[in-house]
Amino acid sequence: MTSESHTTTVPQAPIVTLTVGPVAHGGHCVARHEGRVIFVRHAIPGEVVKVALTDYDDDAKFWRGNVTEVLEPAAERVAHFWPEADALRAAARGAQPVGGAEFGHISRDGQRKLKADVVREQLQRLAGLGADALGGAVFGDGVEDVDADGTGQQAAGLGWRTRASFAVTASGKLGMHAHRSHTVLPVQAMPLAVDAVNELRLWEIDLTGLARIEVAAPANGSAALVLLAPAEGLSEKGAGLVLKRVSRALAALEPKPSVARWDPATGAVTVLSGRGWVAETMGDHSYRVSGDGFWQIHRKAPEVLTGAALGFLHDGGFLDPGASVADLYAGAGLFTAPLAEAVGVTGNVLSVEGAAGTSRDARKNLHAHSQVQIVQGKVERVLADQRHQFDAIVLDPPRAGAGKAVVRQLVATGPRAIAYVSCDPASFARDLGYFHAAGWGLDALRGFDLYPHTHHVETVALLTPRERS
Repeated sequence: MTSESHTTTVPQAPIVTLTVGPVAHGGHCVARHEGRVIFVRHAIPGEVVKVALTDYDDDAKFWRGNVTEVLEPAAERVAHFWPEADALRAAARGAQPVGGAEFGHISRDGQRKLKADVVREQLQRLAGLGADALGGAVFGDGVEDVDADGTGQQAAGLGWRTRASFAVTASGKLGMHAHRSHTVLPVQAMPLAVDAVNELRLWEIDLTGLARIEVAAPANGSAALVLLAPAEGLSEKGAGLVLKRVSRALAALEPKPSVARWDPATGAVTVLSGRGWVAETMGDHSYRVSGDGFWQIHRKAPEVLTGAALGFLHDGGFLDPGASVADLYAGAGLFTAPLAEAVGVTGNVLSVEGAAGTSRDARKNLHAHSQVQIVQGKVERVLADQRHQFDAIVLDPPRAGAGKAVVRQLVATGPRAIAYVSCDPASFARDLGYFHAAGWGLDALRGFDLYPHTHHVETVALLTPRERS
């Protein structure tokens, strides 16, 4: 079922009054009602709130719910910046909020403190690390604010997303999903996105016949790419007419974005106008990123993360000219290029990426670096098929983490240090537990608020064999 307007109502849910407990990973806080654990969204620890239950089966291990009214607000509560994502305003009209800004009701400082709390809790519970072992994971007053020197919308934590994903309502309007729902709600802006995304004004275009739209708008100002996924069940002729109509509307814009047909299941991209890739930059390095290929979405993330990861390795003396290093889950080569620069022509860099299209991008991006070997394939298979010895490794796995098998293989290669870049505290903590069991320690950890107004947080850790810890 799809929602056609903000006035569309949702079924009446049971309402309970709760005192909110600590923050939990995933954008929720923990509360209890008659002995039952309830994960509450749109709350802040310490508040007294009314909650509409969304998942409350009698045999469920826990329930879920959304705040509909705040009886005793926390000091960190602020007015939500985005009406479509505000749970309180949505509840007042009997509707659901869109997902994607679940921390928008919390002050920026409050968000950063909660994210630090989540990382600490995950490391203690999943990695089994006590306070002494955590060391640099204390984060002071919260994870780092990468926009601390910003002004205007940047200082407010807005205008940072260079990638945005949209759905389409049944009436052909630009939309986004409600959390954990197939319901699509119309939107008329994406406040977290860079200006180039909103300047497309996709909400003014008839999108009937499309299922999804992805937009990539590089922070360097180069041409945006709009990927259009036709709805399932359309004939080729029907899909062609839809793509022609939407492409014509986008072609009227200045500057003109590139437009391509996109198959989300296979990642296949067919260029309709312009080109099927975007030009990204990080420092002096240039990168081609094709279609829906991975690139860090915060406009500052490439510089922040490469600076943190390579900074740990440089400062520890693990990244000297002539060193042998690896970039695993390398994408288009974000970390590979500066690693090649650091080890020089006398060193060597193994760059491994599983996605075929993204690996092809890496070959184009790094063709001038003779010391780089690019291998397309799963990390565990590449490490198993070849015997490698590394001085240092940059490990940047997807949200699911590296996993026990990869950790075991990495330890066997005998590196002196690993810089682990993670976008998920739970999978990072789990992997850190595997490293810890294998005799490795956590030397340093930094956390970054690269996803303001969401629960997501990025961390960069330096791991070394315990003999050095």
